Amino acid sequence: MEDLQNIKRRFEIIGNHEGLNRAIDIARQVAPTDLSVLISGESGVGKEVFPRIIHQFSIRKHANYIAVNCGAIPEGTIDSELFGHEKGSFTGALGDRQGYFEVTNEGTIFLDEVGELPLTTQARLLRVLESGEFIRVGSSKVQKTNVRVIAATNVDIPFAIKNGKFREDLFYRLNAIPIFVPPLRERKADIALLFRKFASDFAEKYRMPAVKLSEEAVNLLLTCRWPGNIRQLKNVAEQVSIIEQERFIDAETFKKYLPTEQTALPVLSAQNFSDTSFTSEREILYKVLFDMKADMNDLKQLVYGMLGKAEQAPIADVGTSIVLRKSYDVDGNPAPRPTVITKDTVRDLSRDLSRASDIGTRIDTTIDTDIDEPIQDTVALVEEGTFSLNKQEKELIVKALEKNGSKRKLAANDLGISERTLYRKLKEYGLE
Repeated sequence: MEDLQNIKRRFEIIGNHEGLNRAIDIARQVAPTDLSVLISGESGVGKEVFPRIIHQFSIRKHANYIAVNCGAIPEGTIDSELFGHEKGSFTGALGDRQGYFEVTNEGTIFLDEVGELPLTTQARLLRVLESGEFIRVGSSKVQKTNVRVIAATNVDIPFAIKNGKFREDLFYRLNAIPIFVPPLRERKADIALLFRKFASDFAEKYRMPAVKLSEEAVNLLLTCRWPGNIRQLKNVAEQVSIIEQERFIDAETFKKYLPTEQTALPVLSAQNFSDTSFTSEREILYKVLFDMKADMNDLKQLVYGMLGKAEQAPIADVGTSIVLRKSYDVDGNPAPRPTVITKDTVRDLSRDLSRASDIGTRIDTTIDTDIDEPIQDTVALVEEGTFSLNKQEKELIVKALEKNGSKRKLAANDLGISERTLYRKLKEYGLE
C-alpha cells in the first residue's frame, strides 16, 4: 500500500491539512472493499479526486471507470443514461442503448451531485445497490450488473430527506463509508501552497514567468472566504498570471481580483447551514405564536372591558349593529371614536372566549366602573334603558315588515339577511 505522500504526488493533491489527510487515508483503506462510499463537501473542494483514488487501489482498477454528473443530465433522460433503453421506448430512441451501469459492469461508477437525482431514479438506483438488478427504459427484462458505486454531493442530504427530496433508505445505502472533504477556508496553511502550484502551472502553460505575491498579498489571500474553494482560487491565479504584466504582485493589485464582500467575513459551513435555517424558522414560528397569543389576550380584555362598560352606557339602535355611546380601549381609557360591534361579532367573540376557558386560558381582567369624566354622545339618543339583543332584533323585524307591507322578501333585503333566516326568526319570536 502506498504511503500518503506518494498518493498526493500521484494524484496531484496539494496540502497537509489534517482533515484532508484523513479523507485520503479513508479512501485508501476502503478501496479494496466493495462498500459504497459517499463523499461530501462544498462545491470546488476537489471531491472528484477521491473516487479515482478508490478505483485505482481496488481490485476493479483494470475495469471501466465512469464519472457521471447527475446534475448536468436532464430529468427526462437520466434513467436512459444510467440504465439504458430499448428501441422505440420513447421519441428519438432509434435503437437499443446500454446505460452506464451496464457499460461499467465489474468496474466503478462515480455519481457526482447525487443529491440532484429525481426520486424515481433514486428508487431505481436503490434497487441496483441492493440486488444489482436494473431494467432498461421500455423493457421488462431484468438485467444484472456488478458495479462499485461511489457518490458525491454538496447538498445537505439529511436536510433534503426532511424536505422529501431524497430517499432516506438510499442515503443509508450510499453512506456505508462517509468521506468529508474540508473547505478551503479551513485549510489556511494550504492556500498559499495551492496558489504557488497554480501560478507555476499557468506559467508553464502560457510560457511566461510565474507570478509571486508580496507578504501583504499573501495575508490578503488567507483572509478570503473562498466560497468557490479550490476552483475559485485556481481561477484567480489564472487571471493574475495572464492579465498582470508585473510578475511581483502587491496587495493593492491583488485586491482587484478578489470581490470585496469575500474578505474577512465569517461564514457558516455547509454542514450547519440547514440547521441554522431550521432554527431561524422555528424562532420565527415561536414569535408569531407568541404575538398571536398576546393579540388574543388583548382582544379578550377589550371585549370584557366593552361588555362591562355596556352595562352602564345606553345603547342606540343603528341597523343591525350595537353602538356604544362611549367606547374604551384595552386599558379601559376613553377611545377617541365610538366602537361598533355587530351582534354576530359579539356572538363569535363570546364563543371564542368560552373555548379559551375550556382549554385552560385564564384572563384576569379588572374593569373600572368608576368613570369620572362625562360621557360624550356620538350617536342619536334613544329612550333610556338597556335593551336585550333579542328585543332589539324583534323590533327591527317588526319595523321592516311594517315598512314593506308584510312582504317577507323585501323585509329580509332591508334587514340584510336571507329570506330563510327571516322565516326562522319569525317563528322564533312568534311573529308568524
